[in-house]
Amino acid sequence: MTATTSAAAPHPDLRIAVVGDPEGRRVTLFREAARSAGLPPVRVVPWADVLHGGAGFRPGEWVRIESPGEDPAADAVLRGGDPTRVEGSGRWYARFVAAAAEVSAAVTAAGAVALDDPGRLAVLFDKRLCHGVLREAGVPVPDSPTSGIGAPPVRGWDDVRALARDAGLHRMFVKLAHGSSASGVLAVETASGGRIRATTSVERDERGRLFNSLRVRSYTRETEIAAIVDALAPDGLHIERWLPKASQDGRSADLRIVVTDGRATHAVLRTSRSPMTNLHLGGARGDLAAARESIARSGGDWAEALEICERAADRFPGALRVGVDLLPLRNWRAFAVGEVNAFGDLLPGLTGLAEGPAAGLDTYGAQIAAIRRRAAAVADPSGPAGSPVSGGTPTGAALRAGPTMPPGAARSAAVPPVAVPRNTALPDPR
Repeated sequence: MTATTSAAAPHPDLRIAVVGDPEGRRVTLFREAARSAGLPPVRVVPWADVLHGGAGFRPGEWVRIESPGEDPAADAVLRGGDPTRVEGSGRWYARFVAAAAEVSAAVTAAGAVALDDPGRLAVLFDKRLCHGVLREAGVPVPDSPTSGIGAPPVRGWDDVRALARDAGLHRMFVKLAHGSSASGVLAVETASGGRIRATTSVERDERGRLFNSLRVRSYTRETEIAAIVDALAPDGLHIERWLPKASQDGRSADLRIVVTDGRATHAVLRTSRSPMTNLHLGGARGDLAAARESIARSGGDWAEALEICERAADRFPGALRVGVDLLPLRNWRAFAVGEVNAFGDLLPGLTGLAEGPAAGLDTYGAQIAAIRRRAAAVADPSGPAGSPVSGGTPTGAALRAGPTMPPGAARSAAVPPVAVPRNTALPDPR
């Protein structure tokens, strides 16, 4: 159920459009949040219209881009094949970035306001670029030999082996550079005597084709692991050190922290018996209060954990929301950022942190509140300054520089271009 935004003054003339799946949960929940806040109905621009060149926007609209992941037809166009297949993420990425740039150009041409910059989306959807940006900003991240611009290419399993050896990685995650929902992720462990194990949701059929599965499995023959990696390499691969995470009730634990307009607003603890904590792969919501107690007992700082997530989000100024995967290390005292997700806010029923600026609101209600505050700041630039969610003009993340998309792609006129940091060595944050 979506909480209302009664603390904010009404904006009866605020018009919002969302690019998304008209029947999807994400769009439905966002529209419900706007309705609960007393706003006019949110206009939906279907991804199908965008991908076929028929999308249009109206002057003065605030335009939000939503994930196309729940729309099978859109996914088929973006991926160009069977949506259950693992291969094709590189094609998906190129087409999605191009479509987001077209949306941005159409929004600008119509005199509307873009809430999502395609340059930021391009970096968020490339794990190598995103990792490099975070590392350059001093955000704690796992060690990686494929971080940032200029990282060596990964053409197959032989390259993975060589890069891991040179970086001293015996336990690592091999990820699709443009993957999501743990698609194509392999948690690889090596040991003496040539022993190896890869834990993954990738299923390989007798013809060597790769499919996403809801069952996590292990491969222990290097020839099979190599075949999977070789098949995925053309889409782009990213390698990270597998950091030992904290546990709760014997299950590996991590946190999804939603940062809304620069402030950490929502948190959920995810636990699993496998290295992947994704809920669709057998993960479950854990006890956040107990996790915070574990952090306090260990001498850690919950406020510092949230601040790390806000620093990560700061690298993507102007982003309405991001979902940060925060890894609590084994002793609950230290943290590292695993990933930053452009569309990491689908957490139905989760209300904001009691001590945060979105208490009582779900993730979509918090975004509606942020849009209203942005609109108020535009309408009255001389108004009082405040936090991006709780009031006033945007501060923090909205005023910091961040990364751009690859050369040649269009940018939103609302966000100035800046450079992606160069590749440098990354210290191990353990």
